[in-house]
Amino acid sequence: MKGRGRRSCQHAVSIGVIAALAAAAFAGVAAQEAAAPAHADPAHGKAISYTCLGCHGIDDYKNAYPMYSVPKLEGQNSEYLAVALHGYRDGDRSHLTMHSQASTLSDRDMDDIAAYFAGKPLTPTGKTRGSVPQAATLCVSCHGQDGVAIAPMYPSLAGQHGDYLVRAIEEYRKGGRKNPVMKGFAATLKDDDIQVIAQYFSRLTPGLSTESRPYTWLTAR
Repeated sequence: MKGRGRRSCQHAVSIGVIAALAAAAFAGVAAQEAAAPAHADPAHGKAISYTCLGCHGIDDYKNAYPMYSVPKLEGQNSEYLAVALHGYRDGDRSHLTMHSQASTLSDRDMDDIAAYFAGKPLTPTGKTRGSVPQAATLCVSCHGQDGVAIAPMYPSLAGQHGDYLVRAIEEYRKGGRKNPVMKGFAATLKDDDIQVIAQYFSRLTPGLSTESRPYTWLTAR
């Protein structure tokens, strides 16, 4: 009983530390947003993103080796998408294809592509689909009870592919993605917790989507 109590105390302390880090990250959002360009050019993003469409413009397209769904981007926060592209370019996220793509892009290119793919970002609904599962209670402090992020620098998760969410959390846990808040949070999760979190957010509506964009670089304008 003493050992169990000690482990419970340690777990509570870990969660408290992670929550404090998340609060600190949220406090820095205003400064991060101030550094973002006031206006991105989605038309330019469309013109230079034809290679992106080979994966992100096709419904239910799968990443191979390992196999998981390519994330939906329509409705995502453009600020978050730009940060993700920076991460792939700079090595904070490990994915060979995405690194190769991002390494050819300027900061302005990333902002423009992010604005194009995001389209019209999701807005909070103020509603939830049932109760938030225990495993996801800390997630909603940043990602929203309805799966819509509380700040543009965070990703919205509503309607995202469940297997992609599992993969993303595992990458934070194993170091494939470098983010101290997410790494600390993911380290506290059991495999069953990750499945519960992914299932909860993937079922929320209205959610992210993949808008079919069938044109090629020959027809881009």
